[in-house]
This record gives sequence, C-alpha cells and structure tokens, in this order.
Amino acid sequence: MKHGLDRIREGFPISLRLIREIHAILLEKGRGSTKQPGEFRRSQNWIGGTRPGNALFVPPPPDRILDLMSDIESFIHADTPEIPTLIKAGLVHVQFETIHPFLDGNGRLGRLLITFLLCAQGILKEPILYLSLYFKTHRRQYYDLLQQVREQGDWETWLEFFLEGIAETSLQASEAAREILALFEADRHRIEELGRPAASALRVHQLLQQKPIIGIPAAAQRLNISPPTIAKSIQHLQDLGIVREVTGKQRGRMFVYGDYLSILSQGTEQL
Repeated sequence: MKHGLDRIREGFPISLRLIREIHAILLEKGRGSTKQPGEFRRSQNWIGGTRPGNALFVPPPPDRILDLMSDIESFIHADTPEIPTLIKAGLVHVQFETIHPFLDGNGRLGRLLITFLLCAQGILKEPILYLSLYFKTHRRQYYDLLQQVREQGDWETWLEFFLEGIAETSLQASEAAREILALFEADRHRIEELGRPAASALRVHQLLQQKPIIGIPAAAQRLNISPPTIAKSIQHLQDLGIVREVTGKQRGRMFVYGDYLSILSQGTEQL
C-alpha cells in the first residue's frame, strides 16, 4: 500500500508496470513467494475444484492476460465523466478478479487496487478506507456476486453490494477517527496535570500517536531526548494507565499505547 501510494503521489500512473511492481513487493516474502512475484501468470489457473474441468471458475488463458490487463489500464485512464469514481472502482475490481492475472495474490492486489483508484482520483487523501474486512465478513455473498457478474452479467447487484461496503466501511473509519481524537485529547489533559514532567511526557505521547508501540532507545533517538528522561516519561504514562509494557523483560522493553491500538485493531479479530 505504502509503495503504491508513494509512486502515485510521485506522479506515476496506475499502470500494468505499477501493478506488477506492487505484486512483486506483496509476494516478496511469505505466502506466494514462489509464485512468480511481479509477473503475469504463464499457466492456467482456476478457482474452486481440483482442475479446470470441475472448477467453479476458470479465468482466461495466459496468452490473453496482457491484452485483457491492457484493457483495464485503458479503462482506468479513460475520460468517463458519466461513470462516478466509486462505480468505476467497483467495475475495475470485478474485471481484475475475473482476469486473475497472477498465480497468487490476486485477491489482495484487487483490494489494494480499489484504494489506489480512490486515492489517485482524490476521493481519499489517505488510505483509510479498505474493503478487505467487509469482503471477508460477507465472503460467501462476495464470491457469489462475482460469479453472477461472470455468468449472468449481473453488474447491478454487485455494484449495490460494493457501494454498501463503501458506505459501511466509511462510517466505521469516521467513527474510529472520532474515537482516536477523543482519546488523544483526554490523555493529553491527564498528562498536562503532571506538572513539571508533563513537557517531555507530552512529546512521548505525540510520538505514540505516530508509533503506538515504542522502545526507549528508539523514542530517545526520534525525540532527541536522553534515554533516562524518556524512561521517566514512560513511567509517568504507565502510572496514568496510558501505556503498558508488553515484553516482560528487563532489557529491550517495548511499550504499547493500549487504548489507541485497540481502536486501530477493531474489526481485525479472527472471523
């Protein structure tokens, strides 16, 4: 996400080159790292079943991938004032998932593509709207509707589902933002009541808003404050219940801004 947005902000267009670049990073490590990172597939894949003959869906053959992806690229950059950006993002997502251009990572990249499109068009300034949880929560309906588009051309039902997801996720994001701002404000007032130690403790608090998990050496380096002063400030924040130590060690201790992380983590629990 960060790499793609940095490239877009540099003026690099959403293109086949950028999509492959992001895919290479996405599959650099872990799941899919042996599945041709950064390259369109050169063999047939399928969805569901044990082989193409009994699969739920068989994407286009590999020799069609480049032409089909070029069509998506053209559609993304086509001047289509009659198609609102949210609708366009929904259409691009289905088409990308239907082409399934990579051996692995298509779902993850297809979801990233939605956010890239909305940021590139100025709908979002930051990637605070990400539909992964909505699709996961409604997994069966999501796959059924993709299949209905492929088999019956039922774009309307898919788009209704997609836009409902945009609305639901937007409300969740705005509510989380309000909770975070209220938390920061309340904790700031509590820190200000410390008196003389408040100045350095407030600076640590500001750093925690950017990095909710910190260690003393890293915080000292970032804030240009001595490690003993950072340690004292963190102890004050611990006494106030704002941070807690999570390693249980004497050395290399890490401190987490618990209430902030809880808000950020809402919805990421195992479904």
